[in-house]
Amino acid sequence: MTRIRFQQSLEDLKENLLVMAGLAEQAIQRAIEAYRVRDLSICDLVNRSEVAINRLERDIDQAALDLLAMEQPMAIDLRFILSVIKINADLERVGDAAKSISDRVRSMEQMAAVDLPVDIPRMASLAADMVRKSLQAFIEADVVIAGGVLTMDDAVDSMNRTAYKALTGVMEEQSHLAPQALNALMICRSLERVADHATNIAEDVIFWVQGADVRHHKSVSAGQDTPPAG
Repeated sequence: MTRIRFQQSLEDLKENLLVMAGLAEQAIQRAIEAYRVRDLSICDLVNRSEVAINRLERDIDQAALDLLAMEQPMAIDLRFILSVIKINADLERVGDAAKSISDRVRSMEQMAAVDLPVDIPRMASLAADMVRKSLQAFIEADVVIAGGVLTMDDAVDSMNRTAYKALTGVMEEQSHLAPQALNALMICRSLERVADHATNIAEDVIFWVQGADVRHHKSVSAGQDTPPAG
């Protein structure tokens, strides 16, 4: 494979990953809208998105593995391909989280709508923003944006802990609302997972651009405008 063809294949890989990213982001937005308005037709759209996301995941993985097999990429190109494989898996799991939320919405169809002490749309907005920014960091190879995503994860974790405490309280004190509270609790858990996957994507961007493994800790050099390593 000539260098020009190899670079074009890398661009194609990136474009396909961005298509998948768009589907995953849209799936989360639709799932939360389905929860907000209790519209099962939106759940159907989420389910169809999951099928497309799963198909793309397989195609992207195969394309990335083909590149590794046909070429011996060095340094930043190798890190890019490895990061694509990992980001691909995280995006597929974002799609899974959207499906989990839509399944919860379906289970709530026969339940009375009640006010619960949790702001799921706000938590969803923050988690979705993390996904958007992590993908922006990937598109622009920007470790500053990626580093910002890592700090946002703390806020989602805090909201999830607050929701857990409030909703378990509802289940203990108002047992007739336990089914609604349990569904809301599981939706919060899915959103917390979305934030975790966005964090993973941001960490993979930093690894690709800087060659730095920043998993499991937040003290990264991502705030520095470091040029890509060759």
